Amino acid sequence: MPKPDVDRGKALFDADARLSWVLAGLAGLIGAAAFTHTAGYFVTFMTGNTERAVLGYFHDEPDMAVAALGLIVSFVAGVVIASWCRRRYWARHPHGPTLLTTFCLALAAGLDLVLYGTTPDEIDFVPILFVAFGVGALNTSFIKNDEVSVPLSYVTGTLVKMGQGIERHASGGDRADWLGYFLLYTSFVLGAGAGGLLSLLVAGWAMLITATVVCLLVTGYTYLHLDRHGPLDE
Repeated sequence: MPKPDVDRGKALFDADARLSWVLAGLAGLIGAAAFTHTAGYFVTFMTGNTERAVLGYFHDEPDMAVAALGLIVSFVAGVVIASWCRRRYWARHPHGPTLLTTFCLALAAGLDLVLYGTTPDEIDFVPILFVAFGVGALNTSFIKNDEVSVPLSYVTGTLVKMGQGIERHASGGDRADWLGYFLLYTSFVLGAGAGGLLSLLVAGWAMLITATVVCLLVTGYTYLHLDRHGPLDE
């Protein structure tokens, strides 16, 4: 019978873990696309949006406060709709949330092109609402006991769990207590870095199309491979 520590070590690098790294990197890329090619909107950082929604009125920026509130509502709506679809239609299909994210990114890119054309470098607010919806949906990709088990864009929570794991390791635990969270965090950072580099080369609509293509490839992988092995929470 395998030892628990050996099982945990293997779980750090299994198919689900590798997928979580890809999706965390995708979340970082999407966040970079939104932040670098807009007026500074956050689609992955709801803590920052919450503070903006409150503090914008104290700094004579009511428009930014309203925008931040809109992004929060859109993000939560993405979580709700994706969770509902998982329960109703995607019980055996872990690719479902990524499919919804792909659709939202494609819709955002299409809206940006139709409404504003290819001339502006920046992405307008309306397409960003769909991006925030898609990121909210993406965060429901890993569910266990009806709760999110891997928060892909919740970097604060990831760092807290990593810090707790480091303490447990130092107190006689195993590296598996923190390494998984470190790898997830690193993937997000690398995705954001890739998005930052890409923002120097292409316009906002092109970054949205790039994110859409990456998300579509991930969706195809989960549909063709992981579905054959059952839901991610089994």
